[in-house]
Amino acid sequence: MDNLNLTVETREVLGKKVSNLRKIGITPLHLYGSGIDAQYLQCDTVQLSKIISQAGTNIPVKVIVEGSKEDNLCFIREIQYHPVTDTLIHVDFFKVDVEKSVRAEVPILLEGTSPAVRSAGGTLLQPLQSVTVEALPLNIPASLTLNAELLIDFEIKLYVNDIAIDDSVQIINDSEELVASVVAPRVEREIFGEDSEGTEVIVGDDSESGQSDETNNTEE
Repeated sequence: MDNLNLTVETREVLGKKVSNLRKIGITPLHLYGSGIDAQYLQCDTVQLSKIISQAGTNIPVKVIVEGSKEDNLCFIREIQYHPVTDTLIHVDFFKVDVEKSVRAEVPILLEGTSPAVRSAGGTLLQPLQSVTVEALPLNIPASLTLNAELLIDFEIKLYVNDIAIDDSVQIINDSEELVASVVAPRVEREIFGEDSEGTEVIVGDDSESGQSDETNNTEE
């Protein structure tokens, strides 16, 4: 992915008055972190939303403050949305030192289709959607992948230690943590009987049959 750049402006409006900025399509920002004083900034909401969708919280963004020559390599650390309208209302950027390792949440993507799903009708489960990694900011991966084609039956499972990763990146999660598996489809047995005229009919599964008998005995 190409480097992500975001041009922002210094913000003079503070407190409750920032709501006026949002009405004209501007989102307030907060920049803080390594070697700088906290800065109050603002940015066009449309441009900012595009950067958020591309960067998430694990891809660094170069934040360029108009009128300043300082480079700010940042991660998005907090995104606030309106609880009712779901509109963007505030974003925090954390500046990092490119020479120091940081931690970030990286999504896990399953590629391909499991044969146990395709041929045996199983259901693919992925209880772990992301892992925490530690690396230099520019080495943080956008995502990590596992091959779902390896899930050929219901016994095979994929764990954190199955994720292939560069030596420059360390996964913090337990290596035995389950990432994905396929569970077998539920099959209910049907019990066949005969009605009073000798015609074969479906009575139900085992559990339903047992409940019905117990209920009938109670009524009698």
